[in-house]
Amino acid sequence: MKTVTALFTCLLAASVCAATSTCAIAASPPRIFETSFDCTTTRVSIEKLICRDPQLAQMDLELMRLYRLALTDEHSVPRPDKIVIDQQFWIEARNQCASEPAPKACTIRSYAERAHQLRQGSAIVRTKDPDRLTEGPLAFRCTGLNALISATFFLTQPGVVYLKWANTSITLSQTQSDSGTQYTGKDYRGNYRFWQNGDVTLFQKPGSGEMSCTAEPVG
Repeated sequence: MKTVTALFTCLLAASVCAATSTCAIAASPPRIFETSFDCTTTRVSIEKLICRDPQLAQMDLELMRLYRLALTDEHSVPRPDKIVIDQQFWIEARNQCASEPAPKACTIRSYAERAHQLRQGSAIVRTKDPDRLTEGPLAFRCTGLNALISATFFLTQPGVVYLKWANTSITLSQTQSDSGTQYTGKDYRGNYRFWQNGDVTLFQKPGSGEMSCTAEPVG
């Protein structure tokens, strides 16, 4: 009888544990990834999100690398002293993503846009570091679009591309594709698609069909 009672007690405890997931939480605490700030002491909610997300943690480390390079470039636009000020404003704006309906998507956009600004403004930041996780900005001319598209890529998992043309910008995330590399996303206007396969590049924005694009030298 004792054996049966003990067995029933163990099974009951296991079922309660599975139902509440408390045992699983205790056994495997959330993994903390390396970032440019101290994850063990931060009280900023968006930084806590970055610490728990491998893609955001990659973007954070890469952006800090770009920022430090920009500070060494006396010819950067803007100058290093202004870059420091801009970075502080950017951090404050990034942290506001915590109040957005989709905090991670907002944070990705924030990092992608800031990386684009830093790389665009400094030749030193664009140095071909073998460990870099960003490329660009690259320029594309697409049929049916008057303005050049400037593209900066984040080579994270999954990848991200920031596209800017005229007074418009969009951040797209890499999605599965049978061939080439595809990025998709949407805003209030509708859906966007940017696809590359070798020398072939296609871009589609709301209200248009697929546009063929060719790379152009960046001035």
